[in-house]
Amino acid sequence: MGLDLHYKNGQTPLDENEKEGLKIKPITTQKELDEFEQLNIEKAVEWSISTKLKKEHILTEKFIKDLHKKMYDDVWKWAGNFRTSDKNIGIKWTNISTELKTLLDDANYWVDNNTYSPEEITIRFKHRLVAIHCFPNGNGRHSRLMADIIMESIFDKNIFSWHSSNMVKADEVRRDYISALKKADNGNIVPLIAFAMT
Repeated sequence: MGLDLHYKNGQTPLDENEKEGLKIKPITTQKELDEFEQLNIEKAVEWSISTKLKKEHILTEKFIKDLHKKMYDDVWKWAGNFRTSDKNIGIKWTNISTELKTLLDDANYWVDNNTYSPEEITIRFKHRLVAIHCFPNGNGRHSRLMADIIMESIFDKNIFSWHSSNMVKADEVRRDYISALKKADNGNIVPLIAFAMT
């Protein structure tokens, strides 16, 4: 039968090659996929809580790839690998490594020089990471977990609440999140910071 996906506002469609990377062949619906991905993500969250992480490890390409792999490796063969096709959002796939290096250099500078508050540094990083769109799927959830890890491990602060939502359902919370992301795209980071903290 194959995987029948129905995309919500702000989601990145998978191409046929990426769909072929599904490890659990009995999955055929979006609901089943969401459930299996969520179980995998919960394992990654547990790992991030129980592991002592340092800034020099977190703000690296290796960590960004490793975290995505921990979040999705039970479900997708390509987990932890940068995408190799262009999407409806995100930069050209051939520029991912270069743009990510620039972001990581900026983030290290912001942290070392207290350029912004911890919350603003973290949300600026999260926003640019999701705008690069490193992976075929899971970029929003990955960037939010990265933000939580940065808050907890680099700044020794509480993680964000994200409206107590994983933003998988196409509801008002997800619409507010997409709206805050679009405002950040236009240079206004404040609504996204406020969303993360609510």
